[in-house]
This record gives sequence, structure tokens and C-alpha cells, in this order.
Amino acid sequence: MKNSNMKILNFIKAFAFLSAAFFSVLLLASARRPTPPADLQLLEQWKAGNVVSAEAVQAYGIDRCFVAVPIPDAVWGRMQGKSFKDNPHIKRDDLLYLKVLHYDYDKCIHVGEMVCNRLIAERLIEIFRLLYDANYPIQRMVLPDNYNADDETQMRANNTSCFCYRAVAGSGSLSRHALGMAVDINPLYNPYYKVRANGTKFVQPSTAGQYCDRNKNFRYKIHRGDLAYKLFTERGFVWGGDWRSCKDFQHFEMRKK
Repeated sequence: MKNSNMKILNFIKAFAFLSAAFFSVLLLASARRPTPPADLQLLEQWKAGNVVSAEAVQAYGIDRCFVAVPIPDAVWGRMQGKSFKDNPHIKRDDLLYLKVLHYDYDKCIHVGEMVCNRLIAERLIEIFRLLYDANYPIQRMVLPDNYNADDETQMRANNTSCFCYRAVAGSGSLSRHALGMAVDINPLYNPYYKVRANGTKFVQPSTAGQYCDRNKNFRYKIHRGDLAYKLFTERGFVWGGDWRSCKDFQHFEMRKK
């Protein structure tokens, strides 16, 4: 009987020792596990327009930050009556929602978003990933709907965008943006301008007159030899800065289907 009690007592002691050791290992592992970055949630919820840390990007996964997906219902709802209007030319299924990251001029990482035609989505994802890897500066990239799809307002804010169902400024013709086949990059610093027959100059945005002189050096400027110019034109896009009748330095469009 005494030997039996001793065996039970020894078993209890051994079990208690092993339990304590097990929980010690769990506590140690928990203590060593890094705390998730506070801004990781901005990526998990994809809050476009926000600045995030490199640590958050690493924790989230860089490849998850450059994807083209069907337009989420919440985004589609934002677009109604603004960048998207009922029309016979383009439908929801023709478009995709891009998630990308981009640096600004001060090397801060921003969460970006864009809607484009699915025909160019893969090329745009590739372009924006290469621009990001090169720390190429893009100040802002949110949907035009943040500005009520008013082109002048979003250009003044230097917002980079693609799809917006609208006509070409000053005409009744549909813009390539209306089909999601054109991208405007850093538009404040790369304006559209045209010299009228009477010699006056029409500039969009209207606050960008000083950036029409392309001999000057300034931030966010696109020019021949610029990385954005190189990446877009290599993939079949036409640059508005090469046009003769007018200049649209912000503008890259895909003309072929």
C-alpha cells in the first residue's frame, strides 16, 4: 500500500513538473512573438490614402499589396452617380479594383487604390509594383469619388487616377478615362494645356500654370526618360506629353483593345 501511494505521489509530482514546464514554454513563445504593427489594420481593411510603415507592409505581405480584384460592393456603392454613371459603353464586369502601394516625394508609403479596365489591369499592377520598388514618387492615389468625380478638384489635389466616366474636357467625346483605359499620374505637376487660336492658354488644373514650363525642375515632374514614361510606353501606352495639338503630361492611355 505504501509503495502504491509513493507511485501516485511521484506521478503527481512528475505531472506537475511537466505541466509547469509546458506553460513556461508557452509563455516564453508568447513573449518572443512580435507585436503586430499598429498600422497593420490599415492594410487589412485597405484604407486607401493612409500612410503605413514598412513593418506593416512586411507583416501583411508585399505581394498582397499589388493585386487586381473584382470591385467590392462598398467601392461600387461609392462610385454610383460619381465616377460611374449608367451608360451603354462600360459595365461593372469590365472593370477591376487595384490595390497598390506607392511612395510620395518624402519617401512615405501610402495605401493606394484605382479602378481600371480589366484589359489593362495586369499591366498596371506590374507598372505600379516596379514604380514602388524604385521609390518613384506619387503623391496620392484614391478614387475620383473622394472628390465627387470632379476632375479639376482631384487634379488640384494631385490625385493619380484612372477610371471616371466623363467626356474629354471641352468636347462631347468620351474620354479614354470613361473606358478605364487611361491613367493620369501626379496631375497637378503634369498639367494639360493647349494654346487657343487667340493665343491664350487653357490649363488643367487651372492652378498648374507654373508647371507648363517643362524646362524647369520640380518634384513629381514626368518627362521623356522618366521611369513612369519608360514603364508605360514600353507596355503600349501613349503619353500625352508627345501630342502636338495639346500637351497632357499627366496622361498615359491605351488605344488598342
